[in-house]
Amino acid sequence: MAASTDPVQQILFSFYNDQLFRVVVDYGRDRTEGMTGADMIEAISAVYGTALPRTPRAPDRVASRLAVDSGSPVARWGDADHAVVLFQTLLYSATFRLVVTDVRLEGLARTAEAQALRLDDQEAPRREIVRQQKERDDARTAAAKARTANKGVFRP
Repeated sequence: MAASTDPVQQILFSFYNDQLFRVVVDYGRDRTEGMTGADMIEAISAVYGTALPRTPRAPDRVASRLAVDSGSPVARWGDADHAVVLFQTLLYSATFRLVVTDVRLEGLARTAEAQALRLDDQEAPRREIVRQQKERDDARTAAAKARTANKGVFRP
C-alpha cells in the first residue's frame, strides 16, 4: 500500500442550527515539515486567491477560544460572507491550521454559546444540589437493601 500524500491530519466541522458554519483543518506535522508560512500562503492562495493585507485586530474584538488555541494568524482570505485564516503554532515545531468560517453563522453560534455558558453557570448550583440528593437517596436505598438481605440471614 502506498503512503498517503494527504497533508490533512484531521478536520473538525462545527454546526449551528444544522448549518455548517466552520471547518477547522489541522495539517499533519510530517506533511508540512520544513514549510514556512510563506510556502503555506502560496499553496492556499492557489485555492482562495490572494491573501488579504494584514491589519491589526480591532481592540474591542475579543478573540474566540479557537483563535487563541490555534496559534498566531499567518494570513487571511475572505469576503463579507466567509473568512479563511491560516494559523501557525511553534510549540515544538511548526504546525499549521486552516479555519474556514461563515461569518454570519459564526456570530450567531458565538452568541448562542455565550448564552448557554451563562445559563449553565446559573443552573450549576441547583444541579449540584440535585446530584447530592440523588447520591444520598442512592446510598440510603443501597443501605436498606443490604440491611434487608443481611438481617434475614444473620445468625449470631
